Amino acid sequence: MSSYETPRGPVDSSRVPRFAGPATFARLPRLDEVGTTDVAVVGVPFDAGVSYRPGARFGGNAIREASRLLRPYNPAQDASPFALAQVADAGDIAANPFNINEAVETIEGAADELLGTGARLMTLGGDHTIALPLLRSVAKKHGPVALLHFDAHLDTWDTYFGAEYTHGTPFRRAVEEGILDTEALSHVGTRGPLYGRQDLTDDEKLGFGIVTSADIYRRGADEVADQLRQRIGDRPLYISIDIDCLDPAHAPGTGTPEAGGMTSRELLEILRGLASCNLVSADVVEVAPAYDHAEITSVAASHTAYELTTIMSRQIAQAREKNAQAPEETDAK
Repeated sequence: MSSYETPRGPVDSSRVPRFAGPATFARLPRLDEVGTTDVAVVGVPFDAGVSYRPGARFGGNAIREASRLLRPYNPAQDASPFALAQVADAGDIAANPFNINEAVETIEGAADELLGTGARLMTLGGDHTIALPLLRSVAKKHGPVALLHFDAHLDTWDTYFGAEYTHGTPFRRAVEEGILDTEALSHVGTRGPLYGRQDLTDDEKLGFGIVTSADIYRRGADEVADQLRQRIGDRPLYISIDIDCLDPAHAPGTGTPEAGGMTSRELLEILRGLASCNLVSADVVEVAPAYDHAEITSVAASHTAYELTTIMSRQIAQAREKNAQAPEETDAK
């Protein structure tokens, strides 16, 4: 989108009730309605990589439905994300539900195509398997990226039943493939039982730091966000959020819930504290609406995606303004 085009925003809720019309993310236009976009919100309805409760294949559309109530101004970040940059719903990536390897290739190819247009991705899962092909695609554009992984679990196990690609293995594969910057890797919100102490040892060898949900409770969101900002620096950053980083009280609709998690308030405040980081793409995964109640999980996920989208839109607008000023400075010299 050129700097002279005004972004097309959501449907006006004063004219069309929120419960009417198609459920695109935040009632934004479809990608085919705007042609190009700065941030592409894309669904990946895939959950063949889960190890416990299935159903995350329906997560993306559940998040879209819950996002009907989102409004165009974000007071927490003092920004109108859909006016600062074009954000559009790019629909779903149709991945083979019977062949994980093929699905991973399909997701990577589709992400390549979207990123190739210059857009950043806000991906709605789907299970956490999808993070690997998304990271592969982002790394082709930016090189190895910093990663913040919000999750109850490490997701750095080697295999499940001999399978290398599952929702519990994406970040081990990503480190092995050299697509992550191992100086800036962090798990956030982890908790619960493990298979053994070796899980933590192996995870540390891969380069990950850990901020547990108990750390967040004791130290507070601001201090945690500051620590994460320092670890990330100015590196290109990918944020991957498994909704089970939240306590089951705040996100019951997920496949592998663990007691003792973050509140939705803590998650949103930490994300807002990362607004100065160079966020190049993000995902929200593992929403399984069949286990949800009153859309609690979907609402939390939609607000999480909204905060991430706001961060990206602000940075896109800032970069556009800086580029527009550059010729004027050159002419002045």
